[in-house]
Amino acid sequence: MKILIVASFNQGFYAPFIVEQAQALENNGHDLLFFGIQGHGVIGYLKNISQLIRVIKQFDPQIIHAHYGLSGLLANMQRKVPVVTTFHGSDINNKSVLRFSKLAMSFSAYSIFVSQRNITIAAPHKHYQLLPCGIDSTNFQLFDKQEARAKFKFLPSRKYVLFSGSFANRVKNSDLAQRAVNLLKEVELVELKGYSREEVNLLMNAVDAAVMTSFTEGSPQFVKEVMACGCPLVSVDVGDVIDISSGIDGCYMAKYDAHDLAEKLELAMAFEGRTQGRQRIVELGLENDTVAHKITEIYKNIVK
Repeated sequence: MKILIVASFNQGFYAPFIVEQAQALENNGHDLLFFGIQGHGVIGYLKNISQLIRVIKQFDPQIIHAHYGLSGLLANMQRKVPVVTTFHGSDINNKSVLRFSKLAMSFSAYSIFVSQRNITIAAPHKHYQLLPCGIDSTNFQLFDKQEARAKFKFLPSRKYVLFSGSFANRVKNSDLAQRAVNLLKEVELVELKGYSREEVNLLMNAVDAAVMTSFTEGSPQFVKEVMACGCPLVSVDVGDVIDISSGIDGCYMAKYDAHDLAEKLELAMAFEGRTQGRQRIVELGLENDTVAHKITEIYKNIVK
């Protein structure tokens, strides 16, 4: 089946989880082409319509799969090819974007939501499914912790906590994480920024714990990748984190409170060995191959 993937290319690259999902779909026998959106906001996105129509005529896809609400709105400006739109969270949690995402939902042949919370907020009326993005478990392997620490020149006397993104991203709420870490002795908060995918994998094996303090999320890839590496985790109740990590020893839920977060981080850093997070990812069907099979069934039903 010929599938046109429509997604933002504003940063000069596509989001890694979109690329990895596309690779899994190719492994399922689909012929894929990417259309990269250049522009910001509703007007910036819709300015891509003429170029998108040209690509549709040349590639002649059977399905368009758009990622994020504004991409879905753009993709539905043409009515020749049915559109599947995946809503990833920021397009639902941001009220100013939600109204445009609702338009994309109404026009799309099918909508995919990555968390139940987003479904509750969006309240879709037709043709939708809860289907979190998977991870490529081959990209997130288990490594010897001491060897991984040596790669980053981590000091033996210090503990290291991996933050879920850039400190500059206000939605990630790094201030809370930093205040919690400041309450602990000999602990350093590591910013997840500027690393290759291979380095991220090593980093998740090298640190003593990972932390997420975001104000909003959909179904955070960070948490799934951390769990696939067996790294202890502390997170606030955001997105679908509690659904994915509950009951796993070494994974802790914390309040939006620095003291509570610090207490949970101490527990996480004291956890010995690997968590059973990798097994949970497999049990929940959150590997990319499994997710790709489910998306393929959606495509087939639409084409029928």
